[in-house]
Amino acid sequence: SGREGGGGRRKLEEAVSLSQRRQQIVRRLRQRKSRVREGLVLVEGVRAVREALDAGAELRFVITAPRLGSVPGGRDLVSIMGGAGIAPDVIGDADMTSLADTEHPQGVLAVFAQPQSGVEVVRPRGRYLVLDGVQDPGNVGTLIRGAVAFEVDAVVALDGTADPWGTKAVRASAGMVFRKPVVMLQFGEAMQQLAGKGVAILVADPSGTDVTTFDLPDGWALVVGNEGTGPRREVEMSGGNRVSIPMPGPAESLNVGVAGAILLFALTRGEPSA
Repeated sequence: SGREGGGGRRKLEEAVSLSQRRQQIVRRLRQRKSRVREGLVLVEGVRAVREALDAGAELRFVITAPRLGSVPGGRDLVSIMGGAGIAPDVIGDADMTSLADTEHPQGVLAVFAQPQSGVEVVRPRGRYLVLDGVQDPGNVGTLIRGAVAFEVDAVVALDGTADPWGTKAVRASAGMVFRKPVVMLQFGEAMQQLAGKGVAILVADPSGTDVTTFDLPDGWALVVGNEGTGPRREVEMSGGNRVSIPMPGPAESLNVGVAGAILLFALTRGEPSA
C-alpha cells in the first residue's frame, strides 16, 4: 500500500507540474513574439472556445475554473467537452482571474494550434478581405467576423496590422477566426499574388464610387485601411477602384469594423453563397 501511496503522490505531483507548465504557456502567449514562435493561439471565453471547437481547430489543452458552471453557456460547454473526451485542467477562480486577459473571466481558457495558411489561398475569381494597417485588435476581430458572415474566401492581414491570432482579436471575432483562412503577408507579396491571379483591388474610401452601383469584377479584394490614416499610399496608387458607402446622414465616417462589414454585405449581396 505504501508503494501505491507513493505512486499516487507522484501522479499528483506530475499533474500539478503539468498544470503549472500550461499556465506558464498561457502567460507567454500574451506576447506576440512567443505566440508566433510556438504557433499557438490562446482563446478565452465560452463563446469563442465553443466556436473554435465547432470549427474543428486543433486543441492542445483547456483550463477551467468553477465559475464556468454559472455563466451562460458554461454548462453546455462542459458537457460538449466531456462528450468529446476533453479533460480540462481545473484551477481556482482566483487563479483564473490572474491568468485571464479579461477583467471578469468566464472561467475557460483554451490553447489551440494556429492554422497555417499561405499565398496558396489566393486564387483566380476569389473574394478577399485585406487588412492594411488595422491596428486595433477589436477591429481586426470584427472584420474577420464579417468575412465569415459574408463568405469571402480568405482574410489577408498585411504588415502593420494587429495580430489576427492575438487574444483580443480572437475574442472580438467570437472565435470565428478559425472559420476562414487567415494569411499574414507583406504588402508587396500580397499585391503581387492578387495581381498575378487577376484579382481586382477595391479600396474602401469615403470619396469612392457608391458600392451599391459598382460594376463588380469576377474576383476582388476589398482593402480596408488604418483607423486614422486609411490604406497606405502604395495601395491608393495601385490603380484599384475606390468604393464607398452612401451615407445620407450627417456622419462623416464609420468605424472601420462597421464600414468593412457593410461593404462586404454590399459586395456579396445577390451572389450565390459558396
